[in-house]
Amino acid sequence: RVPSHANLVAYGVDATNASALAERVAGHDVVISAFNPGWDKADIRQRFIDGSRAIVDGVRRAGVQRLVVVGGAGSLEIAPGVQLVDTPEFPAEWKEGALGARAALGDIRTVADLEWSFVSPPVFLEPGERTGSYRLGGDQVLFGENGPARISVADLAVAIVDEAEQARHVRRRFTVAEQDTLSFEGMSCGLDGVC
Repeated sequence: RVPSHANLVAYGVDATNASALAERVAGHDVVISAFNPGWDKADIRQRFIDGSRAIVDGVRRAGVQRLVVVGGAGSLEIAPGVQLVDTPEFPAEWKEGALGARAALGDIRTVADLEWSFVSPPVFLEPGERTGSYRLGGDQVLFGENGPARISVADLAVAIVDEAEQARHVRRRFTVAEQDTLSFEGMSCGLDGVC
């Protein structure tokens, strides 16, 4: 499903097979993982955990030091000590996957021998044009003028590549969102934008 491009070579490899993955990524400078076992899987949480662990193991075996992991927004804090995935408003159909992504984040936070970064998109990730600009956050949900922040898939891709190249968040999780003039950092807000 990867479109052809002059500067791209696509390979099929089982991301849950650390040995096979190590063979494919050996000799590269950076591995970017956007692993997701598929939202339709009944055991998505465990598959997410197992796959994420295999990817870390494969990257380690390959001798690649830099790993950028794309996770989810569910583990971002919506209020002090309260993660988005733990709120009653969190969509039930995404909960198991979000819990798997949260566990993967917990696992990678214990990894001291790789230069990893973990990026969480904002609450709303949607199609849209590439502006090339975005704002950064840490472990909290970013907000905009009309509630939880958004970003286009294209601008999230820009942020991921920027992190791969610039390594501004080594051994840290960060989030991104579209540029916005209003900031609600440190405030307790619901998914409906009421603060």
